[in-house]
Amino acid sequence: MKHKFAVQLYSLRKELTKDFPGVLKELKKQGWETVQIDGLRGYTAEEVAAALKETGLKAVSMHANLDRLNNDLDNLIYEGLLFGTKDIFCSSELTNEEEVIYARNTLLNTAKKLNPLGFRIGHHNHDYEFRGSINGEMIMDYIVKPEGNLFLYPEIDTYWAKVGGADPFEYMKKFSGRIPMIHFKDMKSDLSLSYPESLAEIGTGCIDFLPFLKWGEKNGIESYIVEQDVSALTGGMLESMAVSLENLIKLSEQL
Repeated sequence: MKHKFAVQLYSLRKELTKDFPGVLKELKKQGWETVQIDGLRGYTAEEVAAALKETGLKAVSMHANLDRLNNDLDNLIYEGLLFGTKDIFCSSELTNEEEVIYARNTLLNTAKKLNPLGFRIGHHNHDYEFRGSINGEMIMDYIVKPEGNLFLYPEIDTYWAKVGGADPFEYMKKFSGRIPMIHFKDMKSDLSLSYPESLAEIGTGCIDFLPFLKWGEKNGIESYIVEQDVSALTGGMLESMAVSLENLIKLSEQL
């Protein structure tokens, strides 16, 4: 199942700005097979697509903020088709009820336009989505609630859900068949640490990812996407990604 382990390229944003093709080559050497696109980092969409083709890495999905979803949708469609993916997740961090309502409306409008083209639209959470409610519903539930024949897909981030006070594993189980992708982000067990010092490589923190893999393989998860905003290792983020992949492979061997 190694092909289901993907790198969220936001993790490598600094490195990609300097050498997008070179970073993809290094990820391929490490054994990664898939990535999630998070911006072009100063390159053209055509250059990114060429780098994906050269390395053989597959783009499983894309992140886009609310501004792009509202004002740059044609280019997002073009990029998705160019990269070979029809999955787009909103990456905007929400901080108040007005933003939440705006995000939901944006996602529904985007789904209405792109569902007929075969695209799936969803939302990637931060901690705020688990800290409050709207109309008696948890914010994350409110955002991804289906409307008519429009379905929005939760992309649960394990770290941020935990920071928000939720049990990410238990929450994920509510969405059997409706959660194609999940963000694996680990957390150090030292509770005195806060973001970003509390971030950890997969398998080195306090989150047990084996239950996620077991459940995911039975309930339709297509990609387990590793994201780590900051690396504390001397080798930097590329070393962090190598450690995470090695530990995920070891976990998958227990299935």
